[in-house]
Amino acid sequence: MRILGIDPGYAIVGFGVVDYDGYQFHPVFYGAITTEAHTPFTRRLCCIDDDIHEVLRRFNPECMAIEKLYFTNNKTTGIDVAQARGVLVVAAAKAGLPVYEYGPMQVKMAICGYGNADKQQMMQMTQRILHLEQLPRPDDAADALALAICHGHNARNSMRGWS
Repeated sequence: MRILGIDPGYAIVGFGVVDYDGYQFHPVFYGAITTEAHTPFTRRLCCIDDDIHEVLRRFNPECMAIEKLYFTNNKTTGIDVAQARGVLVVAAAKAGLPVYEYGPMQVKMAICGYGNADKQQMMQMTQRILHLEQLPRPDDAADALALAICHGHNARNSMRGWS
């Protein structure tokens, strides 16, 4: 199964593509879609749309795993991230991909085994699981890879009848 993990944003969208055979994960590619700070917001959304379509075309994933959004402090930023996330979800839907959503605690449990893992622990475990020579960078790409791994674990458990 080829999984596209997405860490949504409007300045930086992390993405990671992994193959999963039910036992091992194999990294395919990871990186970030970036937009310039002083670009009009609608143009930023168009850039994200263009770039995610290129990722989908180039890597042909079978599904997308994306982070659920939680608004904590800055609701304005959260709304903008939600709009960018919508662009990403629509792109996946138009490509015929099922979209799976995971909260931060679910991802931390899948990667580290406990929900209070910090960013460094998450990056190190993602590196180990994927057998990468160095920590995945940028951080947003590492988060996207973790989302893809989380989905792989959940898909495997679903196939086995676990919930």
